[in-house]
Amino acid sequence: MVSVRPAAVAGSFYPAAPAVLTEQVLACLAEVPPVAPEPPRPKLLVVPHAGYVYSGPIAARAYARLQPWAAQIRRVVLLGPVHRVPVRGLAAPTVAAFETPLGRVPVDQAALAQLADLPQVLRSDRAHAMEHSLEVQLPFLQTVLAPGWTLLPLAVGDATPGEVSAVIERLWGGDETLVLLSSDLSHFLPYAEAQARDELTTARIAALATDLDPHDACGARVLNGALLAARQHGLQAERLDLRNSGDTAGDRSRVVGYAALAFAPALAAQTTQAAAATEPDLGAA
Repeated sequence: MVSVRPAAVAGSFYPAAPAVLTEQVLACLAEVPPVAPEPPRPKLLVVPHAGYVYSGPIAARAYARLQPWAAQIRRVVLLGPVHRVPVRGLAAPTVAAFETPLGRVPVDQAALAQLADLPQVLRSDRAHAMEHSLEVQLPFLQTVLAPGWTLLPLAVGDATPGEVSAVIERLWGGDETLVLLSSDLSHFLPYAEAQARDELTTARIAALATDLDPHDACGARVLNGALLAARQHGLQAERLDLRNSGDTAGDRSRVVGYAALAFAPALAAQTTQAAAATEPDLGAA
């Protein structure tokens, strides 16, 4: 029998009916403005994780960037903060798949095995059972990516930037691997105050800061470790969207902030890689 982590927040954070869910995801993606031809290929994305009526349009800005490479992305390393179960380190599931109304996504067991010797990684289905920060990303991924991709979901608790970065380094891979970071920004501030704080926080994320505070981003520990890895790999940030619940579906007295950012290799590095790929293999002659 295949062990499956069932959807926990379908019907609350997003629709439980498959047709309605698909319609809402596609509607969010359809609102994304066109981008310049051949935008940088993202290796790492930052996306929010609230209910779709609040953060779906912002998340869609990030997921739309994957569409040109949808068939090439075969593995998604997904990290999000724990909200319900305390964790020391990073929690990986023991189940074989995660389920949403759109179907099942297999957990990448081979990738998970690469983390077996890291002491900061533990196995805990309890940490994943009700965690929404990871689950809400799956319907977007199921809609945008071509079938056949695998998932490595990690619920991040009390972990240092170095501990998180070490895990991401193990799983970095090549163009087949996407690193997805789930985080909202400030919580329950008045609209103008949230705008100012989120602007500063987003600038720090784009600058690859590794000392973000949980009060500024609930996924601060996720971001600090991933941005350390991004710095080591020479990635550059592009801010795709920055709004809050007062802009989408909530009142403006107490809002939650949402940002979407894409991180790609610096343009010089991309040019070098492309040139190397087109050079003749003289050693094979």
